[in-house]
Amino acid sequence: MSQRLPGIANRPGVSQSSGRMSKRFYITTAIDYVNGQPHLGHAYEKVVADAIARARRSLGQEVFYLTGLDEHGQKVQQAALAEGKSPQAYCDELAAVWKRFAARLDLTNDDFVRTTEARHKQVVQAILAKLHAGGHFYKEAYSGFYSTKEETFLTEKDRRPDGTFDPAYGEVIRLEEQNYYFRLSAHQQWLIEYIEANPDFVQPDYRRNEVLGFLKNNVLEDLCISRPSSRLNWGIPLPFDPAYVTYVWFDALSNYISVPAASGDPGVPEPLRQKSAAEQPLEAWPADIHVIGKDILKFHAVYWPIMLRAMGAPLPRQVLVHGWWQKDGQKMSKSTGNVVDPVAVIDEWGVDAFRFYVLRELDIGPDGNWTDAGFRSRYAAELANGLGNLVNRSLSMLKRYRNGCVPPVATELEPEATRVVTQTRQLLLQNQLQASLLCIGSLVTRANQYVDHTAPFKLAKDPAQARRLDEVLYNLAEVCRILAVLLWPFLPGTAEKIYGQLALPGKPDRLDQAVWGKLPPGHSIGSPAPLFPRREA
Repeated sequence: MSQRLPGIANRPGVSQSSGRMSKRFYITTAIDYVNGQPHLGHAYEKVVADAIARARRSLGQEVFYLTGLDEHGQKVQQAALAEGKSPQAYCDELAAVWKRFAARLDLTNDDFVRTTEARHKQVVQAILAKLHAGGHFYKEAYSGFYSTKEETFLTEKDRRPDGTFDPAYGEVIRLEEQNYYFRLSAHQQWLIEYIEANPDFVQPDYRRNEVLGFLKNNVLEDLCISRPSSRLNWGIPLPFDPAYVTYVWFDALSNYISVPAASGDPGVPEPLRQKSAAEQPLEAWPADIHVIGKDILKFHAVYWPIMLRAMGAPLPRQVLVHGWWQKDGQKMSKSTGNVVDPVAVIDEWGVDAFRFYVLRELDIGPDGNWTDAGFRSRYAAELANGLGNLVNRSLSMLKRYRNGCVPPVATELEPEATRVVTQTRQLLLQNQLQASLLCIGSLVTRANQYVDHTAPFKLAKDPAQARRLDEVLYNLAEVCRILAVLLWPFLPGTAEKIYGQLALPGKPDRLDQAVWGKLPPGHSIGSPAPLFPRREA
């Protein structure tokens, strides 16, 4: 099979797999389980996906960005009962919390799916019915171990040498019951061949190798896709046997296709596609990128593609896997108190400072280490003294020496600005967010050095240097404008503030605006104001 590389030969709105001319660039996060409050890991994944979504919009593509909540399962049912609430009321309350969280992160998600919604349930039942009719399921008795905490069956292979189970599984009980199983082993060889033929399907490379290693060294066990409703009734009933509900992971993974399917997306095969007369079909499937954490790699790179192939749907183009955050070199834990509350950080420092730190500090793939000192250091060096200082002194000098009126076009910094724009475009197409910020940062550094070398405050004292001062001021103001365009996917509020201080209309949300000389001579800028106020140590 051939698979197009993400971002390569990717004209806006074109699906190379289907030939449809209005295929959106479709990016998802994992949906979050509603048995707790949002934390740093959730925030990081959502901001990564949002930066990619904004970058693709900036590149001129139509984008659909989906996030949401996984609301079924035994843990949710138990947590609701413990609080004396119905599972639905419990989920409704937490959904409001998670939606506010998404808004605080300044996300541009186009939809927010909840697995308790009718549109999702209908598609999941259509998937189950199709797979059952196709002979992919069978019913069998099970006798063995079960982890309630992880909602998964365990085998002897999961035991430790002393016969116990890892504490991560919580209480492990013996269970005897009948369930429905999905035949996976028949799909093992084609999946190995597919991943080998499509190296971008799982990224980074070492995660791809991890999946291949698992597939080549283990026989895939069939997946239990049901739970008896006598034990768990908080789930989507199986359409062919209402005495059972759907296993929460089968239900959750389906969200990626249920939203486009519910809208009548032509990329989704019949009979999964729903008839939707109220709105235009989404035209997003297949997904371009699933952004997920490394702990759920097997579900997304093994179970999910097998599910899709069995239902006759095109596979997503990439599973992009990020690492975990530690705090001060240790695993975060509420019990030890070493947690990072993203909302508290945003309240104190601003959402763009938070977004900058997580994207600049941690590349997509490896694990990261949050330190409060590191956050303050990056804020001071790169935001306050770097970007903020450049914009403030550049525009303040233009205001002071030329009454805010933009001088004639000058091109001294054009070659470097153009190089940075070209490189950033290439990096954004490869979803290289940290590298993009480093590249953009090099232009900030160069422009600050340019101020020091040209010393416009000295030029202003010599009337004979008026023309040279004009050149310097134009170069600085134009770099600020271009930086606003480059930074919009990462620091949208800051980018818009720079545009506002330049008194430019609209938003800096299209990369084709980052062409030298678009700041018009004679234009009057607005009032400079600090973007990142300096903080006392």
